[in-house]
Parts: sequence; C-alpha cells; structure tokens
Amino acid sequence: MANLKDYINYRVERAEATFQDAVILYNTKSWNSCINRLYYASFYMVSALLLKNEIEAKTHNGVRINFFKEFIKNGEIDKKFGKLYTDLFAWRNEGDYADFIDFDEEIVNSVLPFTKEFLELLREKIDQNQLFKQDN
Repeated sequence: MANLKDYINYRVERAEATFQDAVILYNTKSWNSCINRLYYASFYMVSALLLKNEIEAKTHNGVRINFFKEFIKNGEIDKKFGKLYTDLFAWRNEGDYADFIDFDEEIVNSVLPFTKEFLELLREKIDQNQLFKQDN
C-alpha cells in the first residue's frame, strides 16, 4: 500500500515527465497540446506540494483554490506564479472545451520557460523538508 511520500513522489515524477512531453510538443509546434501539457505538469506539481503540506483537494479547481489560499495569498510563492497557474488553468479549459481556440508560438514561448521556473520552485519547496509528519 502506498504511503503519502509515495503519492508525492509519483506526482513530482509525473509533473517532470509531463513537462518533457510539453517540450516535445513545443518542438513539433503543437501549440494547443503543449499548453495542455504545461498546465498538467503544473497541476501535478502543485498537487504534490499540497500533499506534502497535508492539504487535500479533489478537483482541479480545488487544487487551484487551495494553492492560492495556502501559498500565494501569504506571499510564500510570488503572485506572478499564481497568475501563470491561473492562465494555464484557463487556457487548458479553453483548449479542451471551446471551439476555434488556437494558441500560437508567441504565447507558448512566453510560458514554457516560465513554467519550467515555476516547477523548479515548487520542487525545491517540496524537497526542502524531507521529514513527514506521518509515514502513511
């Protein structure tokens, strides 16, 4: 049976693999799919950070709300990353559910390195304290 640490590690690994998928999609100029993968890479890493802090969220919106409440609002993570996550969340929804949405190279160029920086920051925060309150 998996414990909390296993779930956190799984989500971190999933975030990193999904970011690599985004890079592949970037290189093939698949802009919409790249945005989708950037969102999911961020979602997995934010989920891991929340789990590390024993904060449970059951939906994408719940993850976003708890991330803002626990990390953006108090200034622990810069608001610019909150805006990035909000934009990726909105763009993923538009790309998945709206018609005639086409992201372009300019948008992706502006968010790909920024998303990498965001993921690295979250990874550092997750790794800062390797001690767990409990080994579930």
